[in-house]
Amino acid sequence: MFIILSLLTCKIIAQQNDRQIKPTHQDTLKGSITPERAWWDVLRYDLTIKPDYINQTICGSNIIQYKIVKNKHTALMQIDLQSPLKIDSIRTGSAKLSFIQNGDAWFVKPLQRSKNNIQNITIYYSGKPKQSVNPPWDGGLVWQKDSIGRPWMAVACQLPGASAWFPCKVYIGDKPDKGASVTIITPDTLVAVSNGRLRRQLKNTDGTSSYTWAVDSPINNYGLTFYIGKYEHVSEKFNGERGNLDLDFWVLDYNQEKVKDYLVAKVRKTLTSFEHWFGPYPFYSDGFKMVEASYIGMEHQSAIGYGNKFRLGRFGLNPKRLTYWDQKTDRMVVHETAHEWFGNNITASDPAYGWLQEGFAGYAEELVIADLYGPKASHDFFLSRTTNRIGNKAPVISPDNIFKDGGEDAYLKGWVLIHMLQAIINNDDKFREVLRGLNRSFYHQSVNSAQIENYISKVSKKDLSKIFDQYLRTTQIPVLEYKIDEKSFEYRFTNCIAGFTMPVKIKLIDQRWIAPSTNWQSLKLEYLPAVDSLVIDPDFYIQAKIVK
Repeated sequence: MFIILSLLTCKIIAQQNDRQIKPTHQDTLKGSITPERAWWDVLRYDLTIKPDYINQTICGSNIIQYKIVKNKHTALMQIDLQSPLKIDSIRTGSAKLSFIQNGDAWFVKPLQRSKNNIQNITIYYSGKPKQSVNPPWDGGLVWQKDSIGRPWMAVACQLPGASAWFPCKVYIGDKPDKGASVTIITPDTLVAVSNGRLRRQLKNTDGTSSYTWAVDSPINNYGLTFYIGKYEHVSEKFNGERGNLDLDFWVLDYNQEKVKDYLVAKVRKTLTSFEHWFGPYPFYSDGFKMVEASYIGMEHQSAIGYGNKFRLGRFGLNPKRLTYWDQKTDRMVVHETAHEWFGNNITASDPAYGWLQEGFAGYAEELVIADLYGPKASHDFFLSRTTNRIGNKAPVISPDNIFKDGGEDAYLKGWVLIHMLQAIINNDDKFREVLRGLNRSFYHQSVNSAQIENYISKVSKKDLSKIFDQYLRTTQIPVLEYKIDEKSFEYRFTNCIAGFTMPVKIKLIDQRWIAPSTNWQSLKLEYLPAVDSLVIDPDFYIQAKIVK
């Protein structure tokens, strides 16, 4: 096994960027489809964990059900678990399997059988997991206290990956097709909540209780989670496109009244808007659940973390950044619920494609404002949130296969791109069909950016490939150069990729569409306007420059 490990090589991923990225060997092991990952497909995870609040440690096991998808393959199987956690033993049936460690990757020698055979291994592990100091952004275990000093535990791990708290195939392009279960063992004075539905609750003889939760749907591994605290349950219904959807709210006991007084109405309005635009909620069989969290929020599938303090706007954000329309919705309810469609139903197969999740979730906030307060309010909200707030320090799509996050521009620049595509398609019904079609065509799937780009171009019947390349893979903001001379208007794009073209709405003498490219074009005018009278529609993220 050591000989095989020594032959593993780092794959340097070439990506258009302002600087060359040199991933480490550990980056490649974490982010790519290594030979030790390629031959098996995850079917199901069945987790059991016992957190120790006092010592801030956990111990547990994960039964991984998998399917062999290649006859000829390496003798080793890669399992991921981040230090300082350690694998104690691995078994299949009564057989104990050998394994070795290479950083945060662990290589197991499983029993080999024929192709398409389904097998199980059980991994036992323990240790003191990485603690999240600034959840959910740095990721890890959260050990806190509620407002009256009682233990409150949770996990949020999107950025560092699910292997921060349990052994798995951390590559997010492989969802467990048959779902997952999470059993949490906790002191019986506390309540444990996880994804999906509560399947079993047992009181143990040692003063603990075991809560088993499970989802039937495929789930991205970082979407698996747990919350432990003095929770109370409030149950409601939502009459959705596929019938009655169970709405479950788990909040700290002293906040129970705020669910019916505040949270239920906000969730129902949000779901109504999203089912209209995106299609049916993707996880009716698992229900919809929102759990009070000690951090601002997280899109855990069918167990959304909510920490916005039961108030409009966004808790913790600098008040100077909160505009009028920011404070007309509970932005955490809206944003995190949107991720049930873009993030959990459609999952980016690599963190580099984060715009597929964050860009659409930002755009979703705009849609809810439009449904509640009208198109002008929605447009004002969009402009106030995005104008002059894009950094453009690196492309939206970062190098892939090294588990590198897409970065901050995945949020706002991704949102701006989607907003701009709606303007270009220029037909709300058609764009709604694009959004609903995405959630039908890629139902419960992990996808790369190209798949979504190609789908939008195909359904809209417009070649948008150059637009995607420009705004996702470069930091350049296209410049519309123009000159006005003798009743003619000449224009072209510069500061852009070769062959770039995009329709743009402008106002010169009147409002009209033009389709600039990198070549000069000319438009005849009935009379000579003022040279500085060109106005670019604010839906378009470009700059303008007059030239002689």
